[in-house]
Amino acid sequence: MPSELALAIQQVCEEKKLSLEAVKQTIEAALASAFRKDFGNKLQNLKVNFDLESGLFKVYDIKTVVEDDLKAEYDVMRERIETLKAEAERTGDHELLSKTLNEMKKEGEENIEGAEEEKRFNPRTMISLSEAQAVQAAISIDEELVQELVVPAEFGRMAAQTAKQVIIQKIREAERDNVFSEFKDKQGELINGTIQRREGRVVLVDLGSAMGVMPPQDQVERENYKPGARFKFYLRAVEQTQKGPEVIVSRSAAEMVRKLFKLEVPEIGNGTVQIKSVAREAGSRSKVAVWSKDESVDPIGACVGQRGTRVQTIINELGGEKVDIIEWHEDLKDFISKALSPAKIIDVELDEENHVAKATVKEDQYSLAIGKAGQNVRLAAKLTGWRIDIVADGGLAESSETVADAVVESPEIVAEEKPSDTPEAQPAVEAFKDEVLE
Repeated sequence: MPSELALAIQQVCEEKKLSLEAVKQTIEAALASAFRKDFGNKLQNLKVNFDLESGLFKVYDIKTVVEDDLKAEYDVMRERIETLKAEAERTGDHELLSKTLNEMKKEGEENIEGAEEEKRFNPRTMISLSEAQAVQAAISIDEELVQELVVPAEFGRMAAQTAKQVIIQKIREAERDNVFSEFKDKQGELINGTIQRREGRVVLVDLGSAMGVMPPQDQVERENYKPGARFKFYLRAVEQTQKGPEVIVSRSAAEMVRKLFKLEVPEIGNGTVQIKSVAREAGSRSKVAVWSKDESVDPIGACVGQRGTRVQTIINELGGEKVDIIEWHEDLKDFISKALSPAKIIDVELDEENHVAKATVKEDQYSLAIGKAGQNVRLAAKLTGWRIDIVADGGLAESSETVADAVVESPEIVAEEKPSDTPEAQPAVEAFKDEVLE
């Protein structure tokens, strides 16, 4: 039957999601540190063997056996250094001591560079053959000399606090490493989380085993992040910091739309339907270009679902954000025409040298093609990767630098629009209003 100590350690492992072996190694490292502090010395290479069931442990000093010559060279060097220190103390010439030590260090480094396999004696981890054989006669070079050390009776009381602090620190480090590994594997995926609180403009999200951070640029302005509210988040990045892993989540990333479609549409999950590109203005509208490698599968119909159930689920998750699903075409003219929907495009001319597309529309489709505050043409440019000029058939054309200036994140766009308060623009505006009202 497991002891109380073993049960307590198992409980820690389950709560912190740590392996039993990792906790055992942590306890052994803590005991070794405590023993060295109170009863050992810096020249001991301590290893503790801890029995989880009984709670008993043994302390060993482990050293590798090396040639006597290495130890002799080390002793000569130590004697020379001690002589120099004594001379410096007697004369007060510490500058000479520092200079001589630097020259000795440089000389030693040059010797090592000249002989690749040359070893240097380390008194903490090595012991000479003659010294080792005085303890264990049958031992030979490159073997390990293991000496069990006596643990004083008062060790438990004196070292308890030291061991406790080291154990807590090591468990926290192991816990942080586990959290980092767990979320690093989920980077670029959707995860569920609960809003914890706000700290200034940053929103903190409870992700279960870690606290996520949502910076202002990853938030959607129209969403209300009140404590306790549950959302899906796009795991944008996982970074290791001095305070532990920092998990950065997003609600505004365009990739979040892609992942939601993959989650809700089985045809995208199995690869029959592919998402070619996504353009998003978070909280307002998104455009998604889809394509099917199976001619018998309608990519738009698969994404919309029966009676719009699939796309409606995505819209609800995005807080009511509008989603336009567009069929991707290899023919760029067709693709750009579709990208500008719901406007009907008469013709598209491509200037491949300047990477500009000129889309011609009827006057009554002009405002619709541009969209509110230039949003439709802006998203179409993001979706296709082309700069798009909108011109109206019949001479209605004017450079609209205001639309282009509004584009910060997207490719450069020019929409040629006539102000709605001019007489020439009134027929187009009225037609656009009629179409919207219908």
